[in-house]
Amino acid sequence: MSSAPLPFPHLAVALDGTGWHPASWREPVARPRDLFTAGYWADLVTEAERGLLDFVTIEDGLGPQSSHFLDPDERTDQVRGRLDAVLIASRVAPLTRHIGLVPTAVTTHTEPFHLSKAIATLDYVSTGRAGVRAQLTARPNEAAHFGRRTIRRIDDYPSPSALDVVTDLFDEAADYVEVLRRLWDSWEDDAEIRDAATGRFIDRDKLHYIDFEGRHFSVKGPSITPRPPQGQPIVSALAHDTIPYRFVGRAADVGYITPHDTAQARSIVATIRAEQDAAGRAAEPLHVFADLLVFLDDDEPTARARRDRLDTLAGEPYTSDALIFTGTAAQLADLLQEWQGAGLTGFRLRPAVAGHDLPAITRDLVPELQRRSAFRTAYEADTLRGLLGLARPANRYAAAATV
Repeated sequence: MSSAPLPFPHLAVALDGTGWHPASWREPVARPRDLFTAGYWADLVTEAERGLLDFVTIEDGLGPQSSHFLDPDERTDQVRGRLDAVLIASRVAPLTRHIGLVPTAVTTHTEPFHLSKAIATLDYVSTGRAGVRAQLTARPNEAAHFGRRTIRRIDDYPSPSALDVVTDLFDEAADYVEVLRRLWDSWEDDAEIRDAATGRFIDRDKLHYIDFEGRHFSVKGPSITPRPPQGQPIVSALAHDTIPYRFVGRAADVGYITPHDTAQARSIVATIRAEQDAAGRAAEPLHVFADLLVFLDDDEPTARARRDRLDTLAGEPYTSDALIFTGTAAQLADLLQEWQGAGLTGFRLRPAVAGHDLPAITRDLVPELQRRSAFRTAYEADTLRGLLGLARPANRYAAAATV
């Protein structure tokens, strides 16, 4: 008896400057002079939407990009500097109709109240297509930008003291996400009356204090922004190890992982599902996406030659936390379908060169998957939650009031 076909995988792309390879900006298609313009980002996201992708993520940080884990590298031969990811997403949102927009936001050193209203605003601007990728930082130089705290260097990881630092940062991030979610619920869906005849704009009884008291945050609420169109925008996070796997299981709607083979993918998925169960979330949907960095060309030798050329320009072979795939769209489709059998529900692809590999994803990989009846042929929903098969959640405070 043949097994039932797997559901279509979800596909996202991770946008980072001119691409994920550090020499990508030197490619003729890279457009480095346009990198800090709205048009550049609009072109990338509309290309992703042309390929019917579920969403894009946009990288961000609290310090210049660096090839070092903890410190600035002072390099001048690679892209340095970014635009704010949330603001990019808000600028691009009116130019798109279906694709989800998931900017990165750093939870360390920033305030959840500010981010809650920024992502709620993005959800309004995009009519229900917002999400956020929660990221933390352990870089001492980035802590120095804010001057409110110091973070002990963790270059001795996984020593017990380093694990304590990492655990604390992820606990802070989990509290941060909890505050976001409570603030998004702090206005009931029908809190706005807008009755000019009676002069009643809001029903104050349907705005709620969240009264969050934790070790890292004390937030009274309510938000200043009404409940977002999706109720709860999507929260996602990248995870590489046990502590971040716990964070994904505890706090995220989508987790990105970096396996290098099918067996490793299956093991990581099982770990995250166990953490999800331990957090009391077993009944809640949680997507697990695998990240892959991709060089896509018409044949494998061409892709390998392009990678080698970029490595030469960079002065060293490029390494990544994610598997680096070098080959054709058909070969990548084979790999995605193989890995999907390990329990993954989607994939986030990192274009090595945005101007080359993003169109290769949308114009070569997507049609290849469609030929295999393994990807959508049209958008089936107008919200990001809808695309991901996630229901719009009930408001926790309204539900509590009716009990």
